[in-house]
Amino acid sequence: MEQIKFTETILINEKVDAVFDYTQDYNSRLNWDTFLKKAELIEGAKQAGKGVKAHCVAKNGLGMVTEYVTYNRPRVTAIKMTKGPYLFKSFFGSWTFKQVANDTTEVIFLYSFTLRFPFNLLTNFITTNLQTNVKQRLIDLKNKLENESINA
Repeated sequence: MEQIKFTETILINEKVDAVFDYTQDYNSRLNWDTFLKKAELIEGAKQAGKGVKAHCVAKNGLGMVTEYVTYNRPRVTAIKMTKGPYLFKSFFGSWTFKQVANDTTEVIFLYSFTLRFPFNLLTNFITTNLQTNVKQRLIDLKNKLENESINA
């Protein structure tokens, strides 16, 4: 099975700590993440961290349980799928946050996955769809952080 990888990047006019904390706060997740209709930490977790599991459901109805394999505030988080839709044989994602100026953060999403047969026959379609959604999520995050008070 072919491993598919892609990255998307955006610059956000906000400090790296604020961007990292906001993206990892599941109480605020649906305020900016328009790809999802449900996002929650599970198994009694109160905040994100290494070993913590989350359950997210996309607006298309596909849900996934992920586990944080890396949580290095405010630089990087990484998750792996522990349970998900049958089309994915594996799924891994990382979010990297880099302070590029005093009040500017570069956010980089990396997704890596393999598809099961027969879904691997639709690799280009599925990859394009995911990449489009990731681009929009980053735009929505930028708009939320730059145009609204996240501390209100």
